[in-house]
Amino acid sequence: MATKKTSMFTLTERVTISAVNTDTFATIDLGSYVDVGDRQALQVHSVDFIIQGTTATEGVNTAMGGSGALTCQLTDLNRGGSVFADDRSLVASMQLIHDTDAFLSQNTDLYPDNYGKGSDDGRFIVNDQLYITAHTKALDTNKTISVTVRVNASIVSLTAKDFMAIAIQSTAADN
Repeated sequence: MATKKTSMFTLTERVTISAVNTDTFATIDLGSYVDVGDRQALQVHSVDFIIQGTTATEGVNTAMGGSGALTCQLTDLNRGGSVFADDRSLVASMQLIHDTDAFLSQNTDLYPDNYGKGSDDGRFIVNDQLYITAHTKALDTNKTISVTVRVNASIVSLTAKDFMAIAIQSTAADN
């Protein structure tokens, strides 16, 4: 199905949330990696989400200032906000529920964000952007929450049939 053109590398982007109950957006430009003419795609092997407070050493509990939830999603189509788990554009997602009363944090999002490292393992992306949407329900005054998204990927060449199938699926997901 896919022929690797590169070893695995990491793309990184950070989104900084500065307001509660408001979607915050960022993008990862894939224009240098995806080439329709050569049937070149980005193969995503895994996605990591790293949560930090206002500074790189501040914990999320200090930045949130209270109990609440934090979500972040990575999609290959711009939906303009968060999507349900059955949306075909969803590449990876996370949710953190933080309870300051019991000093508990729990990750309730069980979506598999690790696709494997084999030549056929992974999520193939043929679009020229990845879209990040982050949202929090709690944020202390004058604080921010940073979510860094790390995408471990490689560049692959697909057969004409495989590239067309992925492009059609992506276009169908746009509706």
